[in-house]
Amino acid sequence: MGVLVSGRGSNLQALLDACVGDFPARVACVISNVPGAHALVRAGLAGVPAVVLPHSGRDRATYDAELRAALANHGVLPGSGIVCLAGFMRVLGPAFLEGWPVINVHPALLPAFPGLHGPRQALAGGVTQAGATVHLVDGGVDTGPILGQATVPVLPDDTEETLSARILPFEHRLFVQGLRQVAEGRVVVEGHRARIDLRPGESRWLGAP
Repeated sequence: MGVLVSGRGSNLQALLDACVGDFPARVACVISNVPGAHALVRAGLAGVPAVVLPHSGRDRATYDAELRAALANHGVLPGSGIVCLAGFMRVLGPAFLEGWPVINVHPALLPAFPGLHGPRQALAGGVTQAGATVHLVDGGVDTGPILGQATVPVLPDDTEETLSARILPFEHRLFVQGLRQVAEGRVVVEGHRARIDLRPGESRWLGAP
């Protein structure tokens, strides 16, 4: 699989840590649209090829084609490859999505609070529960079929930073679980819903006290 990143790469690290032993996928390359992103350091420490592909000066179609070519250069191919978005801050067009599953993790309980700053939106919305969602990517922004979700309480003194920190471990767990399910061919999309053949100990819903 290829992992697309833009920032510090904590979700990337969760995938790198998981993809050992008998895990059904491996990280073939990491691609960042941001030069100097810390995620690239994580890739290097793990011995995974890292590619910097800035999006500046490119339209979406051109950039998406370059992304597909870079993934192909590292063996991530339509029909057999998987693409994971680990904090990748770009919207991908339909031409990029065609031919392989693309998995994203988002720090909100979709369909509520899509797009940027999910925890900030949750606080502004006055909700008592926030969380994370792992989903397949379609042509919209955080609108694809949901693989799993986790909920965490919103505390009275929460800030965007403290709420984000409480959500993050659940992002990691959901991302790894969703990737395993997709890699093992246990996910079937029916309309806008994902049907998953769950194994013992798996749940599509995680919760914190």
